[in-house]
Amino acid sequence: MRLAIVVSEFNSEVTFRMLENAKKRAGKIGANVSFVFYVPGVYDMPLAVERLLKKHNVDAVVTIGAVIKGDTRHDDIVAENAARLVADLSLKHGKPVALGITGPGMTDEQAEARAEQVPVRAVNAAANMVLRLGKLEKTVGKGTVVIDDTAYNN
Repeated sequence: MRLAIVVSEFNSEVTFRMLENAKKRAGKIGANVSFVFYVPGVYDMPLAVERLLKKHNVDAVVTIGAVIKGDTRHDDIVAENAARLVADLSLKHGKPVALGITGPGMTDEQAEARAEQVPVRAVNAAANMVLRLGKLEKTVGKGTVVIDDTAYNN
């Protein structure tokens, strides 16, 4: 399985730690990280995600970012737009994009607290979706088929 990771440089004290946790998890489950692509901020992710989804050596993309609350609603706008756009790209290209973006409305302390668990869950989600979609492609016939492979859990 080949994963690409798109990581935000904004709030790098958190996101770079999240990246290391994502890479460790990928290695633990036997996934190859084909690309690590740095973007200035979460809002900039969709363009990088789209380019990576076009690559034949990428089965899924994991997004890594931390959107921390400021004095305005800017964090809401950034997080909501990024999440919506990367979900649309997943559908457009038929490949999973896992949301490893924390926030909005989050404090610095909350961001730090989520820096370990969120990227692990995002890598697990990407890997599970690749496996499940692969099984779905192989499914032939009629009747009810349940495809559930929770091979990658916390």
